[in-house]
Amino acid sequence: MPNFCAAPNCTRKSTQSDLAFFRFPRDPERCRIWVENCRRADLEAKTSDQLNKHYRLCAKHFDPAMVCKTSPYRTVLKDTAIPTIFDLTSHLRNPHTRHRKRIKELTEEDIRKIKERRLASSIEQLISKKDAVVEDSNSNNEDEPQLSPEEKEFRDYLRSLFEVVVMLGKQCIPLATDKTSETEHDCSNFQALLDYRMNAGDVALKKRFEATAMTTEYVSAAQQSQLLDVCENTVREEILMEVRESRFFSLVTGDPIEFADKMHLPLFLRFVNQHNILREEFLDFVLFDGDESSLVERLEAQLTDRWGLSMEDCRGQAHKATGTSTTKMKAVAVILMEKYPLALHMPCSSTALNIHLANSLPFPNVQIVMENLRWIDAFFRTPSTQGELEKSISGYYRGSDERATELKQVCGSHWTDQHNVFDLLLDMLESLVICLDSIRENENGMFTDAVAADAYAITETLTNFEIIVTIVVLKNALSFTRAFGRNLQGETLDVFFAANSLTAVLHSLNEVIDNIDVYHEFWFEEAVNLATVMAIPVSIPRLFLRKQRAADVGEIQPEAYFKEYVTVPLIRGIIQEVEEIFTETNIKALKCLSLVPAVMGQMKFNTSEENHADVYRNDLPNPDTLPAELHCWRIKWKHRGKEVRLPTTIHETLQLPDVKFFPNVNSFLKVLSTLPVLKLEDSNVDIASARLQAYLESTPVKHQCKSLAVLNVNAHVKHDLDVMVDKYCRLYPEDEPEVEAESEPVAEEDVMT
Repeated sequence: MPNFCAAPNCTRKSTQSDLAFFRFPRDPERCRIWVENCRRADLEAKTSDQLNKHYRLCAKHFDPAMVCKTSPYRTVLKDTAIPTIFDLTSHLRNPHTRHRKRIKELTEEDIRKIKERRLASSIEQLISKKDAVVEDSNSNNEDEPQLSPEEKEFRDYLRSLFEVVVMLGKQCIPLATDKTSETEHDCSNFQALLDYRMNAGDVALKKRFEATAMTTEYVSAAQQSQLLDVCENTVREEILMEVRESRFFSLVTGDPIEFADKMHLPLFLRFVNQHNILREEFLDFVLFDGDESSLVERLEAQLTDRWGLSMEDCRGQAHKATGTSTTKMKAVAVILMEKYPLALHMPCSSTALNIHLANSLPFPNVQIVMENLRWIDAFFRTPSTQGELEKSISGYYRGSDERATELKQVCGSHWTDQHNVFDLLLDMLESLVICLDSIRENENGMFTDAVAADAYAITETLTNFEIIVTIVVLKNALSFTRAFGRNLQGETLDVFFAANSLTAVLHSLNEVIDNIDVYHEFWFEEAVNLATVMAIPVSIPRLFLRKQRAADVGEIQPEAYFKEYVTVPLIRGIIQEVEEIFTETNIKALKCLSLVPAVMGQMKFNTSEENHADVYRNDLPNPDTLPAELHCWRIKWKHRGKEVRLPTTIHETLQLPDVKFFPNVNSFLKVLSTLPVLKLEDSNVDIASARLQAYLESTPVKHQCKSLAVLNVNAHVKHDLDVMVDKYCRLYPEDEPEVEAESEPVAEEDVMT
């Protein structure tokens, strides 16, 4: 439960403020003074135990000298602290307002006693301030001599090491390198940079290693690992501090990545920082082993135990899984939703809805299509293969230059991630096969054997009739969700209208099911015509025929087979997936985007956010006043001046200086911003997932490192080298110079023997 401040005319509560709240003291005399200073007549009859148990005062009512911050997470009062700062007059400016905290009228005797007590308190606080200043100066003086010359030299040395580690992380350079031969000394990138810094005049490193042989490793692999851990944790803690300040966040995971022969799940957090800017940051990797329950426990432990967050504040989740990991991550989302109902499962804004739907369908033929799309995307990224594809498109579309130019532009812009990917794939299918056949034949010797082998494998898949039927059905079925998905990735107004168009989308898909014979006939005919042009035989999959013969069942015609085993399951799967990720609660949340003034204006200010606000009612500072506040919010924008432009996005609305006068609206918009389905509004900033993908693509697999990945992706996050040094000294005190001095003779003795 939140703590409310007992002071008159103070409406602060712990859930909406970072201020500390203090209990009334148990000591009867001190408690009586607190009550008298509060001027709360209704508290005078209560005992000190009752007051201590049920009432609090926030830190704003105490002189700052009386408040001590013992740690970043703990604030206490001095034993003699008395509240002296109160607002006892603001209620007079609005005499009709009801006040639960009635202010006691003072007699002359009461005034005299209060003056005497305040004088005594002022003197005491003045003395306390002077003592604090003296203590601070003494402590500063005491701190200085605590660092001996050896210790200061050691810290300078550590600082230089951390500078090198941070630079390696930012520039995507692995610490180690490959040995060119077994006999040659392995000079790592880390060691080479230390040599460079010493040659450039780094005094701390020179003093440390001036007597060390060039072939000797300056810093052991174990210490390099320690340095990396400290760097990674320091950078991560900077992000986590912002997440804790903002309170609400959404959880986003990426496709599992292999490190050291184990699969790991990239973990991102989306939140609104103190400047009301939406951020999505990469935090860490989580081991992907085990079943769904184990993974959920691992995620919870990471977020709560290690990072100090609360899953009760998670307002959304999105999982960008592909292939076999999709089913597991869907189960993870269900478990998290059962535990935390407000962690709404939604598609991620960086993935086209049709791609998300296709990835989520648990059918082998669909997963083969999606895997080949990813393979095609990677295959045609080189200039040579891309040039060959463009040449094939020009040759195939000879006489239709406009279409050829259009497709050549598309195939160079990550077309496999677009909403209409299956339309484009069918348009380019013949050109693709011609291109891949040319690469496979490799008559001019342009391509390596590995590239030719990949071209052969992709061709074998694309020329399979079952795959062609699957692509045709996906293209036609997902055409009903294409505009809906495009709007979801659009501006705030587009997302709002998408939420209101879901019923129509589901109606269209259900109509396909109701008339499946007609739709399948047209779609199957389209697939047969394409296969005929490409000289691909119309056939039933070999595996099915073998099972059918073994069961001694009569023959089935291709059209009937593909209707029963491809078209119908795909349509039903798409409908089920759309209903699961756009539940009633999810749609209610998206309809609350009508709080954005531009959406209100488009709706002629005839909106009803209060009908959907129950989703986040407990997240609002004053939910009882929400209807009145929403009315004032609409009136403010409805009767604005002609020169005033309506803000079009949540970000623009949150940047308004007077939004703070609408605390419920302000909180509402911040929570809505974290939903993973809403796009990051600052298009100039690369999202963290793109930066992680860039790291993985630019770093050879054998040199990929989880800690360096965190440093590289978060190169924009500020870091303090002194904090890293302090943290290292606390975590690894055995590396302090005193210990090293004792161990040096032993090392020399070992060398001699």
